[in-house]
Amino acid sequence: MSIFDIFNQISKEKEAPVGTKPEFLIVGLGNIGEKYDGTRHNAGFMAIDKLAEKCGVQIKKLRFKSNTADAVVNGVPCLLMKPTTFMNNSGEAVVEAMNFYKIPIEKVIVCYDDISLEPSFIRIRRKGSDGGHNGIKSIIYLTGFDNFPRVKIGVGKKPHKDYNLADWVLSHFTKEEMEKMNEGTDKAVASVELMVKGKTDEAMNLYNS
Repeated sequence: MSIFDIFNQISKEKEAPVGTKPEFLIVGLGNIGEKYDGTRHNAGFMAIDKLAEKCGVQIKKLRFKSNTADAVVNGVPCLLMKPTTFMNNSGEAVVEAMNFYKIPIEKVIVCYDDISLEPSFIRIRRKGSDGGHNGIKSIIYLTGFDNFPRVKIGVGKKPHKDYNLADWVLSHFTKEEMEKMNEGTDKAVASVELMVKGKTDEAMNLYNS
């Protein structure tokens, strides 16, 4: 068997077989469109893109009001999702996929930006309030539950308290911040890989800031 054949075999093992029902929804929150690429509010998209790359899949199939990909994450079939609803209506995408696959809320993992954490830091929670985040607020409102695991990815605090929040989360990272964001999204991916195997406590112990 050639190296090319071995590589192809490894790549195929990371793809979910056609017709396989996902056990988890892994949702990255953000806003679609080039002008939002590299903004703080798109940290969730950044993490899911990195996870997809590691799984050898592309998030490009449009369904459930999201760009999606079927992937095997650490041996577990999952649906990767990047909602196309824009941030404030993220719950619409989550509810559609949950209802279609009959996936319980405890198996919906959401990755998103957190302004209370600096870039490179993450925080994992099993449940909680929306904390003022409109994407999480939409998911809680439309599902009726707040007990879904989430991975908060630090994007940095506002420069000062009077700085407009919307302007801040839609601002772009500096080059130095982006380097730290790469560390943060790496941690987020590693956390998700543990969480789908029921090792949320281990993920918390390893990566929580």
